[in-house]
Amino acid sequence: MHLHEPSRRATAEAIGTAVLVATVVGSGIMATRLTQDIAVQLLVNALATVAALAVLIWALGPISGAHFNPVVTLVALSRREIRAAEAARYVAAQIVGGLAGTALGNLMFDLPAWHASTKVRSSASLWLGEVVATAGLISLIGALTRTGHGRLGPALVPAWIGAAYFFTSSTSFANPAVTIARAATDTFSGIAPGGVSAFIGAQLVGALVGALLTELFYPRPGVPEPLDLPEPVHGPATEARH
Repeated sequence: MHLHEPSRRATAEAIGTAVLVATVVGSGIMATRLTQDIAVQLLVNALATVAALAVLIWALGPISGAHFNPVVTLVALSRREIRAAEAARYVAAQIVGGLAGTALGNLMFDLPAWHASTKVRSSASLWLGEVVATAGLISLIGALTRTGHGRLGPALVPAWIGAAYFFTSSTSFANPAVTIARAATDTFSGIAPGGVSAFIGAQLVGALVGALLTELFYPRPGVPEPLDLPEPVHGPATEARH
């Protein structure tokens, strides 16, 4: 089966985001069934997420650039590193993929595919945590791509997310598609729907901060360096081939 290249990339984004969310949701459920120790639960959830994210970036990055996150795509769009039509496909794929991942994670543990979370996550400290987690993520990806070290993405991006799980108050959602998806599971990783918009707002602020930090520390020399890992799949050269 041969997919048109933009469809192939969007499919990779949907699958990558789905597997990422299924990992977050599923490992959270498993953790709560294995132990009542909240610290151990968070550790299990973080380790599974870090491992899955590393594999996904390595496996699907050469196809789509491994965005798996609307803020990564939107920052790339704002820099004209990805076309608007493709950015729209990516964001739609990420959101749909995220919801599919929630269903998969829930169903694997004999729970309803989607059930609204009752876990309230709403405070200024949590929103600040999301700003920090997202700013760090975007600035890290920017640093990797601007310095030509995107091949380190499968190691360093999960390392940041793993660290932010424990040093930010919000446990590092840092992803609007994942946030929306996690509102549909009333389990360890859930977030009540009423808290989603504020989390996404904080993530957008963090993305802006991260993008500005990239421009401050790694100004573009004139050649576009899209936020693709482990190597560019967007830009004039790649678009010309398709």
